[in-house]
Amino acid sequence: MAAKTGLCYKDVLSAMSRIRAYVHETPVLTSRVLDEMAGLQLYFKAENMQKTGAFKARGACNAVFALLEEQKKDPSLAVPGIVTHSSGNHGQAVAYAARCAKVPCSVVVPSDTPPVKCEAIQAYGAELVFCEPNPTARKQTAAAIASKTGYCLVHPFDNYNVMAGQGTVALELLRQVPDLDAILVTISGGGLTSGIAVATNAIRPACTVFAVEPEGKLLGRCLAAKQRLWSSPPQYLDTIADAIRSQQVGELTFPILCSLVSPEVFTVTDQQMLDGMTLSLQTTKVLVEAAAGAAVYASVHQLNKSHPHIKKAGVILCGGNTDYTPLPQKTLS
Repeated sequence: MAAKTGLCYKDVLSAMSRIRAYVHETPVLTSRVLDEMAGLQLYFKAENMQKTGAFKARGACNAVFALLEEQKKDPSLAVPGIVTHSSGNHGQAVAYAARCAKVPCSVVVPSDTPPVKCEAIQAYGAELVFCEPNPTARKQTAAAIASKTGYCLVHPFDNYNVMAGQGTVALELLRQVPDLDAILVTISGGGLTSGIAVATNAIRPACTVFAVEPEGKLLGRCLAAKQRLWSSPPQYLDTIADAIRSQQVGELTFPILCSLVSPEVFTVTDQQMLDGMTLSLQTTKVLVEAAAGAAVYASVHQLNKSHPHIKKAGVILCGGNTDYTPLPQKTLS
């Protein structure tokens, strides 16, 4: 089944060629303990080990370098810089991509963005701009900067070049583990899930892509109805996972999700996300952020209950940009 959208498999292949020099091919981790707990074989795609600490580097690099390619073909399209808005991870990724491309960059983030993400954005050389912690303020602030400076706005998920870049996760994963029955992806705006779904549908149509959501997102209802049932204006969810607190998915991602992603969505509480983070650290020795913990929990405790026929599942560890201060500290002398 093909998604009737502006994103296709060849876009993902082009993205891989475009970004290969700027991103890591991340490893796949396994755990016998988690396999036994889950009742199936799990393969964890460690995007927490990606450049900037999350999968977002893929989409950001593809969007920025695709823009530069367009400018070379048509100099009238040239822009003086890049602007984006983000909960943190996409901002880091765009700042990194802009530094690689040697173009100025401004990143708008909510005022309550974790310091670890703000510091990383600035370390990549981007201008950091704070706004009120809601989706509307993010968009309006970024749009104002674009209008004032002439910068090109790179949306965190509603951008086909961003989605194509995120889809390269599936290109790698399905080469590393070709016979997967399912892939679990934690979802926010839907860019990663859409990109993975398009690539997976082309490479291994029998593999089902499942979304994992925080409480209150209501994505399953929307996918089942194939309608956007969320109220306006867009809201943030009350969740510890700052990377996935946008309740609504994108206008461009939603049709892809309806077409290529299972309408059964796994919902995870904040405590379950923390449990997933703990499971990851205890078994794979990898510290992930709460959004990735959601996918770990769903794969271990929820997937087999509703789909006992699934024997092999890929799990996207989407990021590792978390606050390390609660960890035990030891001074080395």
